[in-house]
Amino acid sequence: MRFIQYNGRELTSSLCCLAWFAYLSTMILVTGGTGLVGAHLLWYLITDGATVRATYRTEESKSAVRELFAYKAENLNLSTEKDYFGKIEWIQADITDIPALESAFEGVFQVYHSAAIVSFDPAHFNKIQHINKEGTANMVNLSLKHKVQKFCHVSSVGALGSTEDGSPIKESTFWTPHRDNSVYSISKFASETEVWRGTQEGLNAVIVNPAIIVGEGFYESGSGSFFTHIEKGTDYNVPGTTAFVDVLDVVDAMVSLMKSNSSGERYILAGENTSYKRFFRLIAENIEAKTPSKDLKSWQMAIAWRGDYFLSLISGKPRTLFRSSAQAAFGHKVFDNLKLKKAMTFEYRPFEETIKRVGTHFKNTHS
Repeated sequence: MRFIQYNGRELTSSLCCLAWFAYLSTMILVTGGTGLVGAHLLWYLITDGATVRATYRTEESKSAVRELFAYKAENLNLSTEKDYFGKIEWIQADITDIPALESAFEGVFQVYHSAAIVSFDPAHFNKIQHINKEGTANMVNLSLKHKVQKFCHVSSVGALGSTEDGSPIKESTFWTPHRDNSVYSISKFASETEVWRGTQEGLNAVIVNPAIIVGEGFYESGSGSFFTHIEKGTDYNVPGTTAFVDVLDVVDAMVSLMKSNSSGERYILAGENTSYKRFFRLIAENIEAKTPSKDLKSWQMAIAWRGDYFLSLISGKPRTLFRSSAQAAFGHKVFDNLKLKKAMTFEYRPFEETIKRVGTHFKNTHS
């Protein structure tokens, strides 16, 4: 049984049964259930026997979750006749819509807040800030109002500060305002301030700061878009380094923290610090695509993001490149992941195994 430890205590068999019953009989709310983290978290919770409610915005967005569930059931040799997806109670709600959220909070025991808009476009700053910061404020306020037992906020390593000497970034690395901070990073830092405010008002909460998350599905956005990009063919690597983390590790960490007695803490989730060049090579090898062989120069990237800006002005199409993304592509950041390892005796999955697993899913769904 996974639940041999609850809120940081080793339980006797009778207490374990009581805790398990409480876990199974009480509602867990997941926001952002139709995103990469949310979808994999929902699978974990449902197959763990939890009672789960999830928010969504459009009917179409749920299709990716249904497809992921079907793939996982088949891949794990579970009964495909069992309707795992149907066990989720779906509620159509936007995190900025308080009346809709009110009904979502009825009877809720725990909250996993992963809903956010991921955009790096400065032109959309007000919208990004409204959804990510004010939406999180709504989630915190309602959690306090409904006296939820625990709250887990999915932030980002982008909400952490930087070190001037290139030393590893830790949870305690202080945020510094800077013109090169992306609008997304600014919004995630602001979101965290709402959670910290909630803890001062009595909210039992933890924050996770994942690095670039790699996992099955959602190949049109986030790290998944790299698989699509490399499959189509590209000659260029970017020279930067950063940290990556398996979505399954993100989910395991979140659930473990919610079952622990950790409160008022943030945890970096970073499986491995490595280069984009190696990341691209591993993807290419595992999806049987051409390996990028040229290194992109800084002047080429500078021309590209400026050209993309002017093209967007002329065509009206959304931008895909930004100053902040250019900075990230050439940056060299290292993240310290020891805090979670020590607190939870946590071990991350090997990075190469993650890429192999996700690459297999990509090939199976794009053949």
